[in-house]
Amino acid sequence: MKQEMESQEISKQAFGYLREVIDPEIGLNIVDLGLVYKVDVDVPNRRISVIMTLTTEFCPMGGAITESVEETLKDYYEGYEVEVNLTFEPSWHPGMISDAGRAFLEN
Repeated sequence: MKQEMESQEISKQAFGYLREVIDPEIGLNIVDLGLVYKVDVDVPNRRISVIMTLTTEFCPMGGAITESVEETLKDYYEGYEVEVNLTFEPSWHPGMISDAGRAFLEN
């Protein structure tokens, strides 16, 4: 039970750290953009798994974004293996942008 709580807490933290990853074409972080669907942490095996999408399946910055996700989490969780899994189900749409993200884009 304690280990599960620790995993959930680290998952929340890691999700927050992903706000540092900016979509270079849009200029908004990937969390507020709605690209990050799930962050799972396996503490005993020191693994972090991220399920996310891109704005389009053929996003030219996809490689740079996923690499930045890996690097960001490895910076915070040294010794953890980070795996980024892309999915396009459900497909991303502008309605997935957070209120904070909308405010940023309107300015």
